This record gives sequence, C-alpha cells and structure tokens, in this order.
Amino acid sequence: MQYRRANIPGAHYFFTVNIAERDKSLLIDYIDELRSAFEIIKQNHPFVIEAIVILPDHIHTLWKLPDNDADFSTRWRLIKSTFSRTLPQTERISSSRRKKGERGIWQRRYWEHLIRDENDFARHVDYIHYNPVKHGYVQAPVDWPYSSIHRYIKKGIIQSNWAVKGEINGCFGEA
Repeated sequence: MQYRRANIPGAHYFFTVNIAERDKSLLIDYIDELRSAFEIIKQNHPFVIEAIVILPDHIHTLWKLPDNDADFSTRWRLIKSTFSRTLPQTERISSSRRKKGERGIWQRRYWEHLIRDENDFARHVDYIHYNPVKHGYVQAPVDWPYSSIHRYIKKGIIQSNWAVKGEINGCFGEA
C-alpha cells in the first residue's frame, strides 16, 4: 500500500516527529544543534514555524509552506539529517538502517495533518503548547522553555497563565 501525503502548496501542516529511542532526551540535550538545523534548512527551503514544542523525544510543530511549495518531506529529511550529523554516533543502529547507511536517531516516518480551517489551526496550536503539561514535564505550559508559547505570550495572543494544569476542557487537535 502506498501512503499518500497531502500535497497543497502554501498550506498549513501540523507534524509530530519522533526520535527512534523514545527513552532518550536527544532533542533537548542538543537543543542548540536542533535549532541550528531548522535555521540552516529554512535558508534554502523557507517555511514559517507558526507553533512548535520540542520535548525530549519528539517535536510537535505547525508550519506554513510558501505559496508555490508543498514539499515538507524534503524539509524534514534535511532537518533530520543536518541534526543527526551533529551528534556523536552512540545510538543503536538496526541492520536495515546500517544497510542503507542511515543513523538510528529518528523514526523513519512522521505524522502530518493538513490544517483545514481556523478552528483546526487554533486547536493544533493549543495542543502544541499544552503538550509539555500533558506529558507531565511541567505544571503550566509557560514553564516549558522549548515552546513557541513564549512568542505567543510576548505578542499578547495568550496570557502567561493560559492552561494551568487542571483548567483545560476539550481536546487540542487529538480528535
């Protein structure tokens, strides 16, 4: 079966991208290298990061692609490979990955969702910002340092006390 990805230039997309060894904390241990990988790739393959949260073992992000471009797959491939090249080679590498010359840093696949409308956009941004609370890393979203919530607060889009643990009703992009 061939998996079909959405292919709409200029659209907004939500992504979840995981590292292979989910018990590791590579993404925050090497946060500067990850940020650098994003910036390097954005130079030649532009996109706008509307929202993002970096957790120890996965990323949730919402992107806006250029009006004439729908190629998020290349962007993710380049971000993953650029980041991986900065890390020491200490991960377990399966025989199938070894045969293909791959590192064992990232899960091969990722989840993408084409944002349908403003409500869908808002639900996914909320999901991104609330995720560190959901996983038990912090009591309030504002307490997680690796999140675009700080940009949203600075711009006055949300308040710093938004979604204190136990005060959330509804779902955030999970339905």
